[in-house]
Parts: sequence; C-alpha cells; structure tokens
Amino acid sequence: MKRILAVPFAVLVVMVFTMGNTGCDERPTSDKIQRQQQEVLLKEATSQVGMPAIKNFRERKLLKDIFELRDQDGLVTYTYVYNDMKGCAVFLGDSVGYGIPYATQFTSPERPAGSWEAPMQGNIALPQADPNGLFSPASAEGTWVLLKDPHGPDVKPIYVEPRVIVSPFKLADSVVCK
Repeated sequence: MKRILAVPFAVLVVMVFTMGNTGCDERPTSDKIQRQQQEVLLKEATSQVGMPAIKNFRERKLLKDIFELRDQDGLVTYTYVYNDMKGCAVFLGDSVGYGIPYATQFTSPERPAGSWEAPMQGNIALPQADPNGLFSPASAEGTWVLLKDPHGPDVKPIYVEPRVIVSPFKLADSVVCK
C-alpha cells in the first residue's frame, strides 16, 4: 500500500516541477519571436562582418585624457551661455571645473529590490534616493556650475537652464556676443 501511494506522489512531483518550468514563459509571444529572430540575424551579421580591427584604441585614450584633465585640482574655466537669438556666446564668468548636468546623481539611481518588496518578481530594480533624500530625474536641461563671485574670493554654485559652454580658456571674440 505504501508503494502504491509513493508512485503517484513521485509522478505528481515530476508533473508539478515540469509544469512549473513550462509556465507562461513557454508561450510564444510576438516579442519573444522577434527577439529570437533578431538574435539569429545578429549571429549571422557577426559571423560575416566580425569585430572592427581596433588596434590603437585612440578614442578610449582620448576619453581617459579628458577624465584626467577634468580631475585636475584648481582647474580654472570660463563659462558662457549660448544665445540662440544672436548665435553667439555670452560670458557668464570665471568658474572652477566643468559644469555638472542637473540630472547627475551622487549615488546609483537604482537598487535591487529586496525579496519583501517584490516577492516572486525576480530581479527588479527600484529607484534610490540621493543622500539628500530626493530622487533625481533621469534627465534634465539644467547644469550646475561653480562660478567665482566677481565681488569676492568665494566660489558659488549657480544653476543654468540654457545651453552652457565651459572652456579651459577664454573663447575667441568672434564667438562671444558684443
């Protein structure tokens, strides 16, 4: 009698396990079909074309130089606002470093959800606040610039909405509004 009950239980376990693995994920959705077709095309393209024969990595070296130059201590820059109406730049003032886009975040914008926040959902990310407790936008038009106070020795942050040009040297008179 024990043997008769054990076999159906084992069969039931196998059936549940098999059905659990073939749930909703096995139905062919249009997105899944397109992803599979795209993967086939990309494999074919990669086999025909291959990877670019990059040998000097010039752009990577340039970006490294840019990061290192931006990191210089005491970097003096000059900030301009572009005037669309006149097609020239208006000098805003001497500045320190380069402008920081308003949407730049100090901490990671997302964090993995804990199991108590999204049970049975798999790996999902939730928004994460900056240290000030606010959630920064994914994008924004503004820029923060540390501008030197023209009436004293201080440097103060200003928020600029229009397009900004921050340069390590003064721009030529031909591009600056008169």
